[in-house]
Amino acid sequence: MERIAVFPGSFDPITLGHISIIRRALPLFDKIIISIGINSEKSSMFSLEQRLSWIRKIFIAEKKIEVTSYGGLTVDFCTERNANYILRGLRTSTDFEFERGIGQVNRKMASHIETVFFLTEPEHTPISSSIVRDVIKHGGDVSSMIPEEVEY
Repeated sequence: MERIAVFPGSFDPITLGHISIIRRALPLFDKIIISIGINSEKSSMFSLEQRLSWIRKIFIAEKKIEVTSYGGLTVDFCTERNANYILRGLRTSTDFEFERGIGQVNRKMASHIETVFFLTEPEHTPISSSIVRDVIKHGGDVSSMIPEEVEY
């Protein structure tokens, strides 16, 4: 059976922390599906098409990565795509508590799906998409937080 992981997120925008987690996880999986979750209750700074395009450019040479989007529950998307793993990054203990709860509920809904946590590398710990958006809104320099493919 193929080891397929879904790395869900808003990626608004994708950060160097996200990229680090994906690259470090690649040896463990046959395929990683980076998927932007569509949440009608959240407004995004960047369009879905723009975010998908950036991620595809970043990983254009990586055959084990697929980039897509989905609506609804992550576990349902995983089941549709035959993915038995959900990949998540942890920056802080607060992230852990939040992600642990979601992981436990996901496991209750779909016992065949495991959540795999990767610790963020120390240099990426303070970086989040929301911080990047805030810096952009106020005209700051985010070049050390996002890949060069993210043009805004």
